[in-house]
Amino acid sequence: MALRAVVFDLGGVLELDVIEFMDHGLDTRWEVRLGLPAGELEHRMQPFWRAGSVGACTEREVHQGTRERLGMSQQQVVEDMRELWDWYCGRFNVPLADYFRRLRPRYQTAILSNSFVGARREEQQCHQVEEMCDLIICSHEEGFTKPDRRSFELTWQRLGVQPEEIRFLDNAQVHVEAARACGIQAILFEDTAQALAALESRLQASPG
Repeated sequence: MALRAVVFDLGGVLELDVIEFMDHGLDTRWEVRLGLPAGELEHRMQPFWRAGSVGACTEREVHQGTRERLGMSQQQVVEDMRELWDWYCGRFNVPLADYFRRLRPRYQTAILSNSFVGARREEQQCHQVEEMCDLIICSHEEGFTKPDRRSFELTWQRLGVQPEEIRFLDNAQVHVEAARACGIQAILFEDTAQALAALESRLQASPG
């Protein structure tokens, strides 16, 4: 079956350094500043992170929950959220993004992202993601996250293609396996050079 669409994940693929930034101590710095035990920030805020990923709470509710659960002032909440968004948006993977842009108009292109309420605005401001592809599907706008099969079904339905006509790139093995279970040819992102080589090989082998 002819290749008609290419779909990329965002965080960890087109946006890098997300995990590294968190490992450098964002939570730890705030725990020290607020006098909280190690791991307490994640424990207290986890319900909001889960809810925000599927649009089950608003940004206002996240900010309110941060004040109430962590004892932050409004100024501290603003500072914390700015740091979180800087971490969330990461460093843009310019070589991969340039390759992704060049796939149009030969192929339809889409971003399929597990996201957080407010993410589309922040990522657009940082990286102008809406200009680089035909479609963006964010989990916080749809109410479910990868590896839920509905994420992939929604993607091929909105693109107007069959799953076998898609090539998909993601940095999570569980998402790659879920996509393959739907009939999508999926590639695990390990690094940029590997991903570019694998994509080009798949595209050259597929009639378009």
